Amino acid sequence: MTIRDNDGVRAVVWAGDRLRLLDQRRLPGVVEWIEATSAIEVADAIRDMVVRGAPAIGIAAAYGAVMAARDCGDDRLSLLAVFDQLVRARPTAVNLHWALARQRRVVDAAPQDLSGALLEEAVAIHDEDIAANRRMGALGGALIESGDVLTHCNTGSLATGGYGTALGVIRSAYGDGRIGRVYADETRPWLQGARLTAWELVQDGIPVSLLCEGAAAALLARGGISWVVVGADRIAANGDVANKIGTYGLAVLARHHGVRFMVVAPTSTVDMETPDGASIPIETRPAQELLTLAGRPVAAAGADAWNPVFDVTPAGLIDAIVTEAGIVEQPGLAGMHELMGQRA
Repeated sequence: MTIRDNDGVRAVVWAGDRLRLLDQRRLPGVVEWIEATSAIEVADAIRDMVVRGAPAIGIAAAYGAVMAARDCGDDRLSLLAVFDQLVRARPTAVNLHWALARQRRVVDAAPQDLSGALLEEAVAIHDEDIAANRRMGALGGALIESGDVLTHCNTGSLATGGYGTALGVIRSAYGDGRIGRVYADETRPWLQGARLTAWELVQDGIPVSLLCEGAAAALLARGGISWVVVGADRIAANGDVANKIGTYGLAVLARHHGVRFMVVAPTSTVDMETPDGASIPIETRPAQELLTLAGRPVAAAGADAWNPVFDVTPAGLIDAIVTEAGIVEQPGLAGMHELMGQRA
């Protein structure tokens, strides 16, 4: 079975002097673009979830650095202060730090045309992400022999430069006839699975069924799911993975039911400076995201809420980490160091 290229969606587009961002808060009902004309507006868009997904956040920040250089001119201190504002927009996604570290090296090289050099680097970061996603799609897709898969949150073209990480694997495996149906968690409270993943899969004609997170155990117990395939926002040196809240629970359920668990992320998501999952900063967002829906109260008045955005899945619950540089099966410190070309 062969489907079309599956790469028509772009959530981040450089438009000559500004950044066009597909507002993912409005999907699937409204397709609306927001134009950011400054680095501060890019930081706001990242913080406010206009753009989301670790790779897409990093790409957006890289373009934000271009606008920062244009607006700050020769004032290096002001420029680096804006870089810091971009970094603080979302603390967990390491791609944000990685992309701005690359742009910081461009600044340190002091090219004559700083804005031009930063733009060249931002385009390279964007292009490299798409190429990496294609490579991961092929590598991870080959691990899936047959059956249906379960995924969590959104890891497709909307969350990356294009094609996707975990959803890229799913696209590749479906195109090869290895997957019959994709089950997607709704992913509360922002419903990225319902609003974004389902939307992308419907565009490509890939069969998708939604389920609330609470139904995952029953789905896995029923049988027929061969893999759980998810993305990552940060991978520690020992193979622990921070990803959208609910991922850890899926990994526990998968292990109990004998279903294999795959994490798909570019090497830019691997943070070898972070020794383990306990060292990963976990962002907590406002309680109102849980207490309301589309601005309307859904909880009892006076109730509080705990709203961590991510959780950490221990490496021992992961069967394979797929990157563009290769696959680490049964990940641990030695395997991650080998993958990243470092000495344990």
